[in-house]
Amino acid sequence: MRKYTFSVIWSDEDSEHVRVCAEFSSLSWLEKTPEAALEGIRNLVAETVAELIQSDEPLPEPLTRIPPSGRAIG
Repeated sequence: MRKYTFSVIWSDEDSEHVRVCAEFSSLSWLEKTPEAALEGIRNLVAETVAELIQSDEPLPEPLTRIPPSGRAIG
């Protein structure tokens, strides 16, 4: 799961840390600590990847493998 991009966001609404994976934007994981949230989202992404492989569906390309466009942002 190291090839995918994970980040943590604090949710005032849930009063918990939310971990998300950029390549799997429909997945998220809530926990009291950022460390627990990271473990949760990594496990969820691993399960999702296994299901995609089993059903012979394509995996999202890791953002770290997509070359930059060379265009300025903004």
